[in-house]
Amino acid sequence: MLEQILCIDDDPITLMLCKKVIVKSSFSKEIITAPNGEEALHHFNTLKYNNKNKISKKPELIFLDLNMPVMGGWEFLDHFTSKAYSEFNTAKVIVLSSTIDPHDLAKAKKYPIIIDFLSKPITKPMLEYLKKKMEL
Repeated sequence: MLEQILCIDDDPITLMLCKKVIVKSSFSKEIITAPNGEEALHHFNTLKYNNKNKISKKPELIFLDLNMPVMGGWEFLDHFTSKAYSEFNTAKVIVLSSTIDPHDLAKAKKYPIIIDFLSKPITKPMLEYLKKKMEL
């Protein structure tokens, strides 16, 4: 079981379903959410500040939507994989998308942090698959 997961999606219903499935599957002890990439980066900036006092844990896995207002998934990844966020790059990313575009699949391969590209919504079998893949 993971300690903490971050779900980044602009749809509140998707976030609610994500939380319910993760809790029912005992996949993670804690689930935090962000409505877009900018809010997610703000979360990591807060962690950076708090980590100076060594009091905050960081997400081990990120479920990331690609199409969001304010800051989408690709822009988030460009920032998150930069040197400024290198202390958090141990987190793995699962891209969740409602449409699996071949261009997005190809682009995802350019980010070593992305371990899979799955179709929404998150399901219990999907989490079982990820447990095996991540050897949890």
